[in-house]
Amino acid sequence: MSVRTTPLAYVEDVSPGRGTLPPRAWYASSDAPALSLNGRWRFRLSATADAEDDAFAAPGYDAGDWAEIAVPGHWVLQGHGAPVYTNHLYPFPVDPPHVPTENPTGDHLRVFDLPPDWPADGGAVLRFDGVESCARVWLNGTELGEFKGSRLPHEFAVGPLLRPGGNVLAVRVHQWSAGSYLEDQDQWWLPGIFRDVTLVHRPEGAAGDFFVHASYDHVGGEGTLRVDSEVAGRVTVPELGVDIATGEEVTVPVEPWTAETPRLYGGVLATPGERVPLRIGFRTVVLEDGLIKVNGRPLLFKGVNRHEWHPERGRALDPETMREDVLLMKRHNVNAVRTSHYPPHPAFLDLCDEYGLWVIDECDLETHGFVEQAWRDNPVDDDRWTPALLDRAARMVERDKNHPSVVVWSLGNEAGTGRGVTAMAQWIRGRDGSRPVHYEGDPDCRDTDVYSRMYASHDEVERIGRGLDGGTAKRRRLPLILCEYAHAMGNGPGGLADYQRLFESYDRLQGGFVWEWIDHGITHPELGFAYGGDFGEELHDGNFVCDGLLFPDRTPSPGLAEYKKVIEPVRIEGGGDGTVRVTNRYDFADLSGLAFTWSYEVDGETVAAGPLPVPAPAPGESAEVKLPSPPAGAPAGAETRWTVRALPAEATAWAPADHVVAWGQWAVTERPAPSVAARARPAADGRVIRLGPAVFDARTGALRTVGGVAVTGVRLDVWRAPTDNDNGAPWQPDARYGLLWRQLGLHRMRHRLDGVELSDEALTVRTRVAPAGTDLGLRTVHRWTSDGERLRLAVSVTPEGDWTLPLPRLGVRLGLARADAVTWFGGGPGEAYPDTRAASRVGRWHSTVDELQTPYVRPQENGARADVRWAELGGLRIEGDPAFWFTARRWTSEQLDAAGHLTDLTAGDTVWVNLDHGQMGIGSQSCGPGVLPRYHLRAEPAAFSFVFSEAGG
Repeated sequence: MSVRTTPLAYVEDVSPGRGTLPPRAWYASSDAPALSLNGRWRFRLSATADAEDDAFAAPGYDAGDWAEIAVPGHWVLQGHGAPVYTNHLYPFPVDPPHVPTENPTGDHLRVFDLPPDWPADGGAVLRFDGVESCARVWLNGTELGEFKGSRLPHEFAVGPLLRPGGNVLAVRVHQWSAGSYLEDQDQWWLPGIFRDVTLVHRPEGAAGDFFVHASYDHVGGEGTLRVDSEVAGRVTVPELGVDIATGEEVTVPVEPWTAETPRLYGGVLATPGERVPLRIGFRTVVLEDGLIKVNGRPLLFKGVNRHEWHPERGRALDPETMREDVLLMKRHNVNAVRTSHYPPHPAFLDLCDEYGLWVIDECDLETHGFVEQAWRDNPVDDDRWTPALLDRAARMVERDKNHPSVVVWSLGNEAGTGRGVTAMAQWIRGRDGSRPVHYEGDPDCRDTDVYSRMYASHDEVERIGRGLDGGTAKRRRLPLILCEYAHAMGNGPGGLADYQRLFESYDRLQGGFVWEWIDHGITHPELGFAYGGDFGEELHDGNFVCDGLLFPDRTPSPGLAEYKKVIEPVRIEGGGDGTVRVTNRYDFADLSGLAFTWSYEVDGETVAAGPLPVPAPAPGESAEVKLPSPPAGAPAGAETRWTVRALPAEATAWAPADHVVAWGQWAVTERPAPSVAARARPAADGRVIRLGPAVFDARTGALRTVGGVAVTGVRLDVWRAPTDNDNGAPWQPDARYGLLWRQLGLHRMRHRLDGVELSDEALTVRTRVAPAGTDLGLRTVHRWTSDGERLRLAVSVTPEGDWTLPLPRLGVRLGLARADAVTWFGGGPGEAYPDTRAASRVGRWHSTVDELQTPYVRPQENGARADVRWAELGGLRIEGDPAFWFTARRWTSEQLDAAGHLTDLTAGDTVWVNLDHGQMGIGSQSCGPGVLPRYHLRAEPAAFSFVFSEAGG
């Protein structure tokens, strides 16, 4: 009897692999050619790692009946298998380093010819920039080796194996491997060759690896340059008159590189074998006075966490998509990126150098799933895994070390603590002492230079800012960065402005990174965008993967508009004496690159505008500027206001000249409250009651028409389709109000008619609105009056019982037929809620009912406009006292609540309009803290009114 042993032990080997070359800097040579092997590859999928032998790697193998897929790409997004989403649970049994026999394995074949002008000297490397999760490689039938480390580069020396024509590259990729235990990031599990595959000529005397050291002395205004190279050569920077040998140091006057002023100098590293173009940015990063400083000034990170994502191609990003990300960040005042939770495609860092973004470059390491077993058997505290951890750290640092945008190295994410993490930190400091080391999972800061936290509450952040957080002596001397905060899942995040006020109030608080940049929805023919569970995963975390400031198609969400406003680099505030105060919130740049304009608005319409000369205050300084005299002729009782905007003085590389960088707005005269004299008398007429332009049901007091416009369903409304943040996360200590509201029954309120009363001047309808099963209720009075042309509704609400929960909303809901176009005077252009309203600018806005909707991947409460004075739709004009929250949609809140995807929503014949006196805030509790108490909508006595009239009248 024989026992079969597996030939695939490498899959479960904890080592990083074999056969690969040492890591080095990523660059493109000026004169050594490269051949992209991206394109269409032959592909065969097997259900297990050893289902097929390796005969396919031999030249002449007939793969004519194999499928074809795109490389870079993920096979599960190209019709072979299905993606899997988990937040932190491993989607296989946790038994490190073992993985299941059911291990989808993709065999890839590519036949290629060398270009006719390919050098014949025989030097070449085969480079893979990203393969998930384990790859074994053959070229022309010769096995090169195997590797793990999905988001990291790996190279093989292949020169002697190349042929003039008919080269056969074979790659076997396993979805699961020992490396999977180190890659438990919150994202889709997507196997495949998802980054570039390139054959790179390496002539004799090629540069190999090199390290550009370019520091800046902010006192003397000089930069010091030294380039250490594996192969000796010369470094020239023509603009600076530099011509030095490698290893030699030179100091010259330079302009420094910062994210605000990304000054790059073009240079060349010339070795005997090749010329390598350099883009050099002079800057110095230090930890000084308990702060991260660049070029002598402390930073304030206004950042985002960025996973790589495309809704059709997953993590296989093209250059245009990467550039779009950077341009969107710059246009929304984002100044920093944490590359969660792995090094990005190297071309992305080139863009950060070019356009200007601070980067925390994070290693491809996360073992979050071990939290389920109290971190037992965690690889980062197991010496057997340390070589793999060090390999990952080295491949990140060596690849990215020459990017000025990279100012912090991060050891990884949510991997616990242990000897492996310590070894990584020590290695990085030994290789590159010019950047601090970050890792949120080290609460005592034993191995790090930054105190990092996730989702700390506002109160805790303030305590840390004041130095009242305790902790080790070392930690108390370090700056705080919120590496993740303000969870941007669904509607939200709320509380951004409150965080930013804290960041700007305490020096120790050096900002943070919103989680995260983009929703990871996958384009789906029936569902629109799919999320966890839509592919039949046995373990999944639902739409938790859709938690970005961009929708999957890269449309900015209202959350990104809010963030842009909250972090804008210029603060513009009106004075009471016809002046405006302009404060520079940049860290490095003055305001000479901006132009300012003023506009004067009457009832939301601009009646005059012009340029506003503003000095160029230095960072942190302000200027008081006199505004012109307000234009004459505003009608009596009009609401007037100033709006001042900051725009680029001229078009930049990332924005046109008409791009608004920042704005401020303030009222000059307030609007008078709408009033209606109660001159018309209600009159009973059979089954109806007539009051001015309105007709009511005589039995129930229900409004039927106003001025010929049919109205249905007027009633008090307190329910909203809970947001992801309303529903909260189980691990958060704050009350999960979405669940509590449903438990209380606010989604199924009952309405009892207590009386319909007529007087000489009013129709009064008394109701009690209450959930079943409790003694809680809202005693409500609707009092209708009219002057003959307009109809006024005065609502008073008195809570009964012990209401301990805040309400989702409080207002009036009604239905209109045939409504489409909408005009309103109030906050816009986008949605806003009590703690997400910084970006809401008062004006006169136009839309359609459909355009008012915000297409969150999982449907939920959305689309409210704040501070609405009046709105017109469906033939009606509605004015409010006080200003109200306005929402209109073609489905009810209950239908919205029941939908799992946007495709579940079907437009009806009625447009449902909410006129809300109050809304509950949004918060960030889908992963972060809940709604701050000041944004709670408390159940307490309330009075508000609306005036209805014919639109345009």
